[in-house]
Amino acid sequence: MTEQETRLAIIAIVVEDSGSVLELNALLHEYSAYIIGRMGIPYPARNVSLISVAIDAPGETISALTGKLGRLPGLAVKTAYSKV
Repeated sequence: MTEQETRLAIIAIVVEDSGSVLELNALLHEYSAYIIGRMGIPYPARNVSLISVAIDAPGETISALTGKLGRLPGLAVKTAYSKV
């Protein structure tokens, strides 16, 4: 069995509805083996939180995670991939 090629990416998440935070954290925990690091910035003045997740995973794994995150209500999700 060969090792599957992985990609580096940053997933940007804007949390506009805190009602989805439990599901968000559960998904990130489910994919924690691929997550390099995570930074969350609460911004109470605008009632949002900004989260960046650095990930090293197969492309289809990144797509699966971002797809699941994008289906949660109150979240905006975008992914930027490295060319490395």
